[in-house]
Amino acid sequence: MNLYTNVSRNISKTYLLLFVFVLFFGIFGYVISYYFENSVFIYIALAYAIVSSFVGYWFSDRIILSMSNAKLIKHDDNQDLYHLVENLCIASGLPVPKIYVINDPSPNAFATGRNPKHAVICLTSGLMETLNKSELEAVIAHELSHIKNYDILIASLVVVLATAIMWLSQIVLRMGSWNSRSKNDDRNGYFALISLIFLIGFAILSPIVATLIQLAISRKREFLADSSAALMTRYPEGLISALQKISSYQKPMAKVNDYTRNLYISDPAKQKVTWFNKLFLTHPPIEERIRSLEQIKKT
Repeated sequence: MNLYTNVSRNISKTYLLLFVFVLFFGIFGYVISYYFENSVFIYIALAYAIVSSFVGYWFSDRIILSMSNAKLIKHDDNQDLYHLVENLCIASGLPVPKIYVINDPSPNAFATGRNPKHAVICLTSGLMETLNKSELEAVIAHELSHIKNYDILIASLVVVLATAIMWLSQIVLRMGSWNSRSKNDDRNGYFALISLIFLIGFAILSPIVATLIQLAISRKREFLADSSAALMTRYPEGLISALQKISSYQKPMAKVNDYTRNLYISDPAKQKVTWFNKLFLTHPPIEERIRSLEQIKKT
């Protein structure tokens, strides 16, 4: 699969995700409207889905940066960093993204935005202090690969939509008027019961569904970005060494947000990998990524 095919697929996945998201909330609105005998809920659900989709597409980068407490870095603030990013962008044919820094000793990085013209790279202060120039270049190349592949579009949108799903599930759990439906409607009693079960199930399963969506988006794109970064720098050893240093730092980031964990180059929560939770990790294990890069070295 070449770059253009991957970009096209990511854009198509984005539109499909938006369609499914709105459709799901339309069905949810219909069920809750039927249960409470008030059609206003379907309009509220659809409006909520449409507004969330709009906000997610156009403002996901601002939301994510705000959630991460990231600060903008200009050219004069860190000229070496800016020139490093600029040189890689020239080599890869990308416009220079805005550069943000999170004041945290844990080494990590992510990219966000809706396209290469509206992209952002965010690095932690710990990353810049821990890595040497070639390693830092490799990590930046990894994030630029996400931008070039349009991974940032769907990954950033997933963060906002997953957040919207979680918020709605909390609202449903707090709705205490389950008995407001008429008791003398025997004909539709079974459907009312099914509706109630659906609503409770939605509230309980939504966090799991949101996590699974993030998993489906995250894992494959990390391997692709790793290989793209190795080709961009022509130095796989730089990214291998960077990943080793990042994984060896055991302390998680001070502020870990479950909604944005899938964006980072490495899990910011530093969750311990076991045979069970490996199924639910937002990132492939570092050891697997390093083995994949070792194969690129041999070719």
